[in-house]
Formats: sequence, structure tokens, C-alpha cells
Amino acid sequence: MRIPNHPSIESIRLSRVLHALSDPNRLKIVKSIASRGEEVCTYYSYEFNISKSTVSHHIKTLRESGIIRVRVEGSQHFYSIRTDDLNNKFPGLMDVVLSADPESY
Repeated sequence: MRIPNHPSIESIRLSRVLHALSDPNRLKIVKSIASRGEEVCTYYSYEFNISKSTVSHHIKTLRESGIIRVRVEGSQHFYSIRTDDLNNKFPGLMDVVLSADPESY
């Protein structure tokens, strides 16, 4: 199985991070990862009642922007937030994002 490409910390851009976080479903996924830890794609499909293909698209956008990291174990893909990388590149950004009121998005 092919391991997904992750952007280097040097290539992460604030505009791409903010764009990725601008979608309410992606923001919900990020907040879920932050609170629950690693999960598989199927979990988000059930949790947020969106199709698996839509979740896959959101995951790809979050990964390509540098927000999440994918760990492959067998046929499962587990997702986690690149907290240290993001805090080093954009101090305080993820704290603000994760403290946002769900009603505001």
C-alpha cells in the first residue's frame, strides 16, 4: 500500500492551512482528531453522516495542507494532527482553531 505524501514543515503555508480549515466538515474532523486521537476514515463518515468519498476528499485536503499526518497500518489509515509542526510554524493557531465554538461554523 502506498504511503501518502506529507508536506515538509518548510512548505506548509498559512493560506493553505486556513483554506483547509474553512470547511465546517474539515474543522469537525480536525476537532475530533484533537479530542479523540487517531481514528480511521470510516469513523468520520459515521460520526458526521457524510459519505466515505467525501471524508476521503476532506482528509486529502487536510493532509496536503499540512494539518494532519496519515499513518498506515495494514489496510487501515490512521489520522493525527501535526501539532508540533503547526505550533512551531504558526504559534497559537491550532489553539484558537480548536477552541472555536461549533455553533460558529
